[in-house]
Amino acid sequence: MSDAPVSLYDYEARAKLSLPHNHWEFIEAGAMDEVTTRRNRSAFQALSLRPRFLRDVSNRKLSTTVLGTEISFPVMVAPAGGHKLAHPDGELATAKGAGMSNTLMMLSTSSHYPMEDVMAAGTGPKWFQLYHRGYELSEMLVHRAEEAGFKAIVLTVDTPVPSPKERDVHNHYENPFPLGNFRASAEMAAMSGTDEAPNWRPAPVPPLTWKELGWLRGLTSLPLVLKGIRTAEDAHVAVESGVNGILVSTHGGRQIDQTLSAVEMLPEVVEATKGRAEVYLDSGVRRGGDVLKALALGARAVAVGRPLYWGLAVNGAEGVHGMLEVLRRELDHDLASCGQTNVQELEPGIINIPYGWGAGTTAP
Repeated sequence: MSDAPVSLYDYEARAKLSLPHNHWEFIEAGAMDEVTTRRNRSAFQALSLRPRFLRDVSNRKLSTTVLGTEISFPVMVAPAGGHKLAHPDGELATAKGAGMSNTLMMLSTSSHYPMEDVMAAGTGPKWFQLYHRGYELSEMLVHRAEEAGFKAIVLTVDTPVPSPKERDVHNHYENPFPLGNFRASAEMAAMSGTDEAPNWRPAPVPPLTWKELGWLRGLTSLPLVLKGIRTAEDAHVAVESGVNGILVSTHGGRQIDQTLSAVEMLPEVVEATKGRAEVYLDSGVRRGGDVLKALALGARAVAVGRPLYWGLAVNGAEGVHGMLEVLRRELDHDLASCGQTNVQELEPGIINIPYGWGAGTTAP
């Protein structure tokens, strides 16, 4: 009888037992009261699947494309920082695990291994997530990413100011490992200024505004994805600015509390883009049914953040692969149970949205 984890919650429970307290707290923490972090789950749970039967679902297609790149199923690895917190091989193991599942990994600026080493470690496609911390630093990172073979730049836009989590402040947490993309220069590491940086006094964050998008696009021929957009208003400006994709994300509830969940904001972002940019989602995905719900609401694919650490902690690259395969199995089951055979061609009406769920009106 196999002792392998059956669900992502099994991975979570085992990871909690194996990780040092402060590492676990850093991974799990959300901003302030962690309302948004919890809402990312409760909003998914409030949606219901509507199964359809007496159909031939013997041949099912889970593969899809993201910005023209094929992945074996619509689940990617989100750009979370500092994977050595969960396993010594860090992002190298994550890249291997994602490659074993034939899906895409987004690599964080705040990775513990350099981007070039991560690119060489796994076979799957990769996008590079960028924190803009000044023109010089961003230009260096973007050029390196393009030269290394990353297929897109994912610009995080939801960190205008640093946001230390209260759990980490109570624990006096400091990242024990250097940031791999800045090893050549301690000054560069200090310039990174992300919430993953090894101190609570990061460098001042330079302004990131819509005008920087034009400058950034001029640096590279790679497609540009904006991570953290979560309103129709910003989504409209994004597509008018020519972005190729939007990753609807609450940063796992780690940057600002008391917001709607990512999945609640997904429909209005999809509507605002009007097909002019691909839309993805992260924050709160824990079941294959969550993946199906996000696809039914218009997402092209989803990404998982905290679960990648759980997989790493349990069994390194094999753990990341196993965690992803759990989601694949669950998605395949729910797809068939809803009478669907292709994740790219879902018919309307496969989920029920309760009255009052999601985005309402804003105050005048």
